[in-house]
Amino acid sequence: MTTQEQFYKIKEAARSMPSIDKETTNKVLLAIAQSVKNATEDILNANRKDLDRMSPDDPKYDRLLLNKERIDGIATDIENTTKLPSPIGQILSERTLENGLLIKKVSVALGVVGVIYEARPNVTLDVFVLCLKSGNACVLKGSSDAMYSNKAITKLICKTLSDMNINPDIIQLLDPDREATNALMNAVGFVDVLIPRGSQNLINSVREKSKIPVIETGAGIVHTYFDKYGDLEKGKNIVFNAKTRRVSVCNALDCLIVHKDRLTDLPALVNQLQDKEVTIYADESAYKAIQNTYPESLLEKANIESFGTEFLSHKISIKTVDNLKDALDHIYKYSSKHSEAIVSENENNINTFYSIVDAAAIYCNTSTAFTDGAQFGLGAEIGISTQKLHARGPMALEELTSYKWLISGDGQIRD
Repeated sequence: MTTQEQFYKIKEAARSMPSIDKETTNKVLLAIAQSVKNATEDILNANRKDLDRMSPDDPKYDRLLLNKERIDGIATDIENTTKLPSPIGQILSERTLENGLLIKKVSVALGVVGVIYEARPNVTLDVFVLCLKSGNACVLKGSSDAMYSNKAITKLICKTLSDMNINPDIIQLLDPDREATNALMNAVGFVDVLIPRGSQNLINSVREKSKIPVIETGAGIVHTYFDKYGDLEKGKNIVFNAKTRRVSVCNALDCLIVHKDRLTDLPALVNQLQDKEVTIYADESAYKAIQNTYPESLLEKANIESFGTEFLSHKISIKTVDNLKDALDHIYKYSSKHSEAIVSENENNINTFYSIVDAAAIYCNTSTAFTDGAQFGLGAEIGISTQKLHARGPMALEELTSYKWLISGDGQIRD
């Protein structure tokens, strides 16, 4: 089947989405969750084919990796999605005008959602589940890195849909080549919105070339500022968790900013990172503060490229600042507006940080690892939007809707 034929199929199939009631949707999702569990070994076999083609040293390897624990987690997220209210048909506002017209603003699906993503096969399931629950059809364009995994997962979804008497054409997986990417970016009249999920280069390319409206899910250049008034015990745990929980995800910590008056605490603040063999790129002040306590093989002096970099690996930079303003200036200069954090016991500094920092998610005294749809109680997510139009932060069910106006009268005509 050609890419263009796939576009025609999904455009036609999307017309059937409003007729799928909420009860049926949840039954289908539960069936898919069970199918995922039942097909764990098949999915892992396909995933191993993909992993065999990638070096374990590649930062994308962890994103590509599936195991039983991760698959069980995906299935659980699908089941949890059935417990969430449908975002479709919600009355967002309602009023009666002086002329008697009743006007309602009601949530509706976006239509056909296109997603371009890199080596993350879990996204195939996340996107489909969220789209089905929010009444959308989806066109998926994964990378060649996850080709076998994505095909296995899509085949499983289509079989389950057919078994449940739902048109399987509501999901289309495009070929993992550039031609398909270009076709998707030009699918005017077939795809309503396009969401790139991956590296900054991918996002920039889609934003610049797409003729379809784009919602950006930006790269995460993430900072945590350890304030003059930060609690050391909290800080140690937060920094370790934010950096090492999963280094390849967009909410992982990239740069630790430390107040100059707390440099004496810096060894204790970062010492645990060596257990995970995290390489530190430290500015001059920070380097002097930890050079006798942190392994020499894991410590380097920072350069201009150490800041404003999304490492996606066991690497972190450290920037020393004189005050809160300097920390805010550093974040302003290098932030990707994804997730930023402050560790402080000073209420004024916390409120200033909340007020001044421009990011989708801003944290106080906790780890940036929580920037995640499931962690926010939203179910799975389609990505973390770093833009300000339509959606910002974890894009879950509500963010996959638009609205329309319903106007009811009794014979009124306009003067």
